[in-house]
Amino acid sequence: MNKKMSEAVQLVESGQVEKGLKKLSSIEKELNDEEKFELAEKYFQWGRTDEALKIAEELSQLYPDESAITLFLAEIYIELDDEEKAIDLLNEIDQEDESYPQALLLMADLYQLQGLYEVSEQKLKEAKRRLPEEKVIDFALAEHYFHLGKYRQAIDFYRVVLEEFENIMNVNIHKRIGESLSACGEFEEALAYFEKAVEEEDLDTYFAYGMTALNAGQTKTAIAQFERIKELDTTYHSLYLYLAKSYEQEGMVEKSFQIVQEGLQEDPFNKELYLFGGKIALKLKDVDNAVKLLKKALELDPGYIEAIITLSGVLLNQGKYMETIEMLTEIVERHEEYDPHFDFNLAIAYHRTEQYEKALKHYESAYNNFKTDPEFLENYAYFLLEEGERAKARKLFEKALELDPGNIEYENMLLELEDNF
Repeated sequence: MNKKMSEAVQLVESGQVEKGLKKLSSIEKELNDEEKFELAEKYFQWGRTDEALKIAEELSQLYPDESAITLFLAEIYIELDDEEKAIDLLNEIDQEDESYPQALLLMADLYQLQGLYEVSEQKLKEAKRRLPEEKVIDFALAEHYFHLGKYRQAIDFYRVVLEEFENIMNVNIHKRIGESLSACGEFEEALAYFEKAVEEEDLDTYFAYGMTALNAGQTKTAIAQFERIKELDTTYHSLYLYLAKSYEQEGMVEKSFQIVQEGLQEDPFNKELYLFGGKIALKLKDVDNAVKLLKKALELDPGYIEAIITLSGVLLNQGKYMETIEMLTEIVERHEEYDPHFDFNLAIAYHRTEQYEKALKHYESAYNNFKTDPEFLENYAYFLLEEGERAKARKLFEKALELDPGNIEYENMLLELEDNF
């Protein structure tokens, strides 16, 4: 790099961008081809892709067999989302060229972007055959399998990378192995890797560590990680739901509800947090607040099935049968969402409001989904008794008793039905 070019580059990189770029433009014709290549690389680093492309294309015309220029031009085309041009260029590189393995890696990335995962894998494996000791290729294979959800294969390659590198291309290998093990359900083993990964301050790593600890049943560790994030960044919205769940699992229900409230202050459009808050409010016997939170979840997503089921169950317990019917029939009529619990709850609501024909329809619809649920069988059996269907009711009580042996109520009902049969 000559003196004039060096001075101009320093101006750009010291913040005097306009002055530096103007100077570079004025001296560009004075540069030799090697310096032009360096300048193109600088332009590319600075995000000035068009300037980099102009120089790289000119150099490629002059030196068509220079693989470094070909690779660089391909990277520019990739940045410009011109994948076909990039692939065509990379295929021009001779297989005996020392740059060919790098070309294979770039082609693998491009084919993966196009959804051609098998072709991408073939290119990576070919690169591995050519450079079996190159850890960058092991890393590329690991990332390929990781993003395809093939975690076992990914782990094998990450462990090879870890023999030399803890971090590569801004990726923490301990974290990746922890995430992969966690995805395989091996939470205990994953925790050991996360413990090493969190030596670097990274909120996403703390979160992944916390989630793995929560899944492993180590709620105190989970709480420590989620609280750590909250101290550093209260706007990390994902933490609140899982921190609240962690406190609930520790039996700290009031603290759990406090975290829900804090989370909703930060993220007032989080339907999952409203739902969980509603459930926690029910545990605290704060039914009014529970209803308010569940209705808010449904305002955000009228087809949110879990919130619909939970709210309709609360309304049933409050004896608000008509409100339950209105809510569920409106949802069913819209045909937007459906769940067998809708039939279960509608059957009870119609039963309690003495709309027996409609109740029977929904009991029958719900039966196949709840024939192993003693609570459903009990409700259905009492309904049939009221309808004079004693034999059918008896069969349901018998089935309920099989599922819940020793239930005194079912035993007494069967004795009563036997006496009066």
